[in-house]
Amino acid sequence: MDRVEALEEKVAHLMRAMDDLSDVLARQAREIEALSRRAQMLLEREAEREAMAGEAPAANVRPPHW
Repeated sequence: MDRVEALEEKVAHLMRAMDDLSDVLARQAREIEALSRRAQMLLEREAEREAMAGEAPAANVRPPHW
């Protein structure tokens, strides 16, 4: 009986560890998704900024009659 109880105890510990790791994995997946969205937003914002850098602001453009 001692051997069976020892095995049951080991299984219980392994199941708890597996549940804990599953929770950690789910939390990390949510964090990665949020960070990926933020990184994509920053990439798009920087692309817009680079595209606008080529255009001169309206105050610095010479009028057509000059």
